[in-house]
Amino acid sequence: MTRIPDNFSLTADLLKDKIILVTGATGGFGKVVSLALARQAATVILLARNLRLVEALYDEIEQAGYPTPAIYPMNLEGAAEHDYNELASNIESRLGRLDGVIHCAALLGAPTVFAQSDAETWYQVHQVNLHAPYLLTRACLPLLTQAEQASVLFMVDDKSGAYWDAYQVSKRGLAAMAQLLACEYAGSNLRVNSFNPGKTRTGLQLRAYPAADENDRLPTPQDHVNTFLYLMSAVSDENGETFTS
Repeated sequence: MTRIPDNFSLTADLLKDKIILVTGATGGFGKVVSLALARQAATVILLARNLRLVEALYDEIEQAGYPTPAIYPMNLEGAAEHDYNELASNIESRLGRLDGVIHCAALLGAPTVFAQSDAETWYQVHQVNLHAPYLLTRACLPLLTQAEQASVLFMVDDKSGAYWDAYQVSKRGLAAMAQLLACEYAGSNLRVNSFNPGKTRTGLQLRAYPAADENDRLPTPQDHVNTFLYLMSAVSDENGETFTS
């Protein structure tokens, strides 16, 4: 595991003129990360399935005086290849470029004994956690590789052992895909890294461990935000690393 440098510090224009896409933008991590990116002068593309929530986040960013974000409603569970190609085309036509992608969207599913797992849930979890990042990243690669310096960040999890079913398998696959991309684009303008936040007080954590005594003492997404900002900024040059806070 890698950590950001101890001497990393925020500046008001750390991400000035950067255009960064965040999936799951209204979720536990997505909302906090989107607000932090906007606060550092980035233009954020807010991708989420709940239009009401994403519009509220848009208003919050705009009212704070940060760069006007873009809204892109999309349900990753049902999106197909052509939807991601259309997304990339719309980004190019409306914004002109793309400097970063942060994959925050995730689905826990229903952790269970493998022999009793549900095929429909298996497909849904893999669609959101693995297939969507694959299709979205692949569609956006032409834009990302044209940027002066671009960054893709995958959120991974190292849960192991029994009962995690589709969630564990999909997250392990995501980590493997991140490593593959990092190797293929090593030495280029595109950096690909992963972030494993560990146990964090989010809705997903509470669903996975609803009765855990430690839930109230866990770090929040806000405690991890500097890692996201560092990896999207020009001061970062790491590639193929898995970060933790």
